[in-house]
Amino acid sequence: MSLRSPRRLLVGATLAGASALVLAGCSGGSSSDDGSEISILIDNAETTVATMEALVAAFEEAHPDIHVDIETRPQGTEGDNIVKTRLSTGEMTDLFAYNTGSLLQALNPDQMLVDLGDEEWVSTLQDSFTPVVSTDEGFYGAPLGQTSSGAIFYNKTVYAELGLEVPTTWDEFVANAEAVKAQAPDVAPIIQSYGETWTSQVLVLGDFANVMAADPDWADAYTANEAKYVDDPAFAGFRHLEELNAAGLFNEDYASTTYDEALAMLADGEGAHYPILSWAIQNIAANNPDAVDDIGLFAIPGESAADNALTVWQPGAVYVPTSTEGARLESAKTFLAWLTTPESCAVQVEATGVPYGPFVIDGCELGDDVPSVVTDEVAYFDAGTVQNALEFLSPIKGPSLEQITVAVGSGITPAAEGAQQYDDDVTKQAQQLGIEGW
Repeated sequence: MSLRSPRRLLVGATLAGASALVLAGCSGGSSSDDGSEISILIDNAETTVATMEALVAAFEEAHPDIHVDIETRPQGTEGDNIVKTRLSTGEMTDLFAYNTGSLLQALNPDQMLVDLGDEEWVSTLQDSFTPVVSTDEGFYGAPLGQTSSGAIFYNKTVYAELGLEVPTTWDEFVANAEAVKAQAPDVAPIIQSYGETWTSQVLVLGDFANVMAADPDWADAYTANEAKYVDDPAFAGFRHLEELNAAGLFNEDYASTTYDEALAMLADGEGAHYPILSWAIQNIAANNPDAVDDIGLFAIPGESAADNALTVWQPGAVYVPTSTEGARLESAKTFLAWLTTPESCAVQVEATGVPYGPFVIDGCELGDDVPSVVTDEVAYFDAGTVQNALEFLSPIKGPSLEQITVAVGSGITPAAEGAQQYDDDVTKQAQQLGIEGW
């Protein structure tokens, strides 16, 4: 899987401003043969657009001979298809931002992307990042943003009022949710937001640290077609979705609630928990700034408190398609070299004011004034109790997970049937990728 959504940074842009940046057609963006003007494609989330505007402005100030035009695309599956189509037709912009890990592998990077392995800035990246933009043949992406984690946001005021403690096992988590249901009937014990289907995946994918704690070889076995989601330990995520829905622990309007509405509920104390990725704190900072310090984070619990760990997503990246050549290629590389500097990281932190996880570039710091969500998150990093998400350990990701998890979490599809559907989805994807053993 990949959680594809507003994963980039920054607050303050308007949707009208974002719309104004959309270029007509699929011409590959505005660029010039002499490299004085290049283009970049990003998703159309408000935070993504605003972040790139800030980065481009700072880059152009440092490199006044290069202008960068920004083009946007939809998020989710529609956006994935646009990226694949434009790459295959040679109509991609000079640069484009996209996911790392399994979704990158589906782009056929060895044929479609420029190998950046010889660039000097590659040596400044953390070892945990380089594999997620690499194949056996090359290295393809510069990081954009910070690491994030699939976790549970919780309202600390609700916890304090009800005398709850942060859980370290799944049973403790469910008990906390049941306590909210019993003692605070106007508060949703666990928020779900199936109005935006990508959010339904978090309880399955964010459970991966627990899967690896139970079976450290699981990711390799999965890639070799020797481990399945229909079996434990991976089945737990599907089982948990079914369990929580059956217990009536979701908000009543979970089927139509959007991501923004879910975060507003959490910030206002209308919900106690929300499984989401840590970069969501930026949305709260933008829309409910007074509530930022009321929100905490804990790892999705598993069966054992001793193995309680955080599932981590590496940042996305910016890539160069092979259709970018000559002077445009050199300008694109200049942009990537600047993007991977502490100066670029500082622009991102200053622009948002709300970091959401550690950077993967040497010399990039978060600063001292960070939300409590990030303080909670960094504690797992400091303790070494973190685990890269599956998409960074395996190239195989079924594209239909978000639809399957919506059905399971809605009580439409039994957990075992949903897990089998996803195993079938994964099989098709592995066969399409030509992975041995499938």
